[in-house]
Amino acid sequence: ITSAVVFDILPLKLHPFSQSTPTGLDCVGWKRRISSPVITDGALDKTALTDDVGSEEDLYEDFRSSNHRYGHPGGGGEQLAINELISDGSVVYAEALWDHVTMDDQELGFKAGDVIEVMDATNKEWWWGRILDSEGWFPASFVRLRVNQDEPMEDYPLKVEGGKEDDSSSGTRRFGMGQTTKDQMRTNVINEIISTERDYIKHLKDICEGYIKQCRKRADMFTEEQLKTIFGNIEDIYRCQKKFVKALEKKFNKDHPHLSEVGSCFLEYQTEFQIYSEYCNNHPNACMELSRLTKVNKYVYFFEACRLLQKMIDISLDGFLLTPVQKICKYPLQLAELLKYTNPQHRDFKDVEAALNAMKNVARLINERKRRLENIDKIAQWQSSIEDWEGEDVLVRSSELIYSGELTKISHPQAKSQQRMFFLFDHQLVCCKKDLLRRDILYYKSRINMDDMEIVDVEDGKDKDFNISVKNAFKLHCRESEDLHLFCTKKPEQKQRWLKAFENERRQVQLDQETGFSITEVQKKQAMLNASKQHHTGKPKAVTRPYYDFLMRQKHPTLPTTLPQQQVFMLAEPKRKPSNFWQNISRLTPFRK
Repeated sequence: ITSAVVFDILPLKLHPFSQSTPTGLDCVGWKRRISSPVITDGALDKTALTDDVGSEEDLYEDFRSSNHRYGHPGGGGEQLAINELISDGSVVYAEALWDHVTMDDQELGFKAGDVIEVMDATNKEWWWGRILDSEGWFPASFVRLRVNQDEPMEDYPLKVEGGKEDDSSSGTRRFGMGQTTKDQMRTNVINEIISTERDYIKHLKDICEGYIKQCRKRADMFTEEQLKTIFGNIEDIYRCQKKFVKALEKKFNKDHPHLSEVGSCFLEYQTEFQIYSEYCNNHPNACMELSRLTKVNKYVYFFEACRLLQKMIDISLDGFLLTPVQKICKYPLQLAELLKYTNPQHRDFKDVEAALNAMKNVARLINERKRRLENIDKIAQWQSSIEDWEGEDVLVRSSELIYSGELTKISHPQAKSQQRMFFLFDHQLVCCKKDLLRRDILYYKSRINMDDMEIVDVEDGKDKDFNISVKNAFKLHCRESEDLHLFCTKKPEQKQRWLKAFENERRQVQLDQETGFSITEVQKKQAMLNASKQHHTGKPKAVTRPYYDFLMRQKHPTLPTTLPQQQVFMLAEPKRKPSNFWQNISRLTPFRK
């Protein structure tokens, strides 16, 4: 399943199931014979369940030889639904989410906001489409299907920014054979929000009742830890979404859908939606665990039997587990579309506008938390590269490297100056000394608790506290002990960067407190364990790739030009903007590339 194309955009036709669907999942793995259980159209053969005794291998071979698409690329209901529309003569439009720049004459280039006519969606990663007189292949994950498929391309605004059309004068448009207005378009969007929410609830129910419930009955196959890894907190999401859809339906005006006031529902649940952060962070682990289990035949059969018993569409479990990730990213897109067709005089306009911003913030928060959790492995690796480390691990209090660089530290009482490397994390500043011969080796020296510190900007000239002349200096003043730490940089601009970094550190700490961001003890221990394993395998002590480059890639993921992006969580245009900031850091780092 392609992450940017959510399969609940269009209603899917469920495959017909016969009355001989296998019963008794507790028999999975036993010597029970099911002959030819699945035929090519997705329906079960009426003679599927028999009492012939056979091995698990025979059972799996029946599934494999029946041309069933479980776990194979190219399968999935969304391609079927789209191609059914195309084959029926319907015109299917998609809107570009990001620029697709290509030098290949077989590919279709476009810009974000362009509307593409989808002509062939047989392949799940690359679709064939047309813009005006140009045709070609394009990555399916770069687009989303339009809600109002009947709206003509010539009347569709080329750009949408902030949820408003460029052509605000087009209050009335024609589509199909009749006359339409913004109200009718708003009706379409409202109906789409309600219907996809109901479909999503059914997906969550199917996962909880069709998979998790059955897995818990098989303690011989799954531990609780495995189930937590595979399904994450999807049961919490299911409970939250059930309350959310009830709130939506209360606000839904069945007689006049365009008068529905749904914006307040999103505002009410914006905090609850933050539970998606835990799920999105765990999703890569779920994929790895599923991949490991499905290498064993009995697990492939068990998961498929779960799907058949629950009468779910022909999509594998990993596809269903992707839906919450897709859903939380889809809310801002739906709200932007809703705002576009909501008149400023509408009673719901301000709430929809606020809801759009709120859901964008939720998505940003989820992305930021995901990035931070991915960074803790790098921090653990960095610490393992430091010689003579003392005291608690960095991860005990910190999860983000804010800034680093070389400073001259001046200490009492003789005002002795020392060149040291400093690493500013949230909550602490770590001091290291470079090796005299190998400058890429660092020795731990000390650390400063930033929670107790006050930053003092020092003017050039003689400092009264240390009784020496200083230039480009600043102090760290401890509020409790009254201790003073004096630092100097080589250039004024370096001093300004450090002062800005200290501001960012305090801002980061405050934001973490407000959003409740934290790293579990299990995640910290696992990161340190992974770093320790890498160190003991004989890898060089010095980190071979700067940690800062890793941070830059995480903040600004670049979309590929030759292969479609499989998972894109960012809502902003994911392009990396060159900055001298990171170059300056790289020159200050003690690491070799």
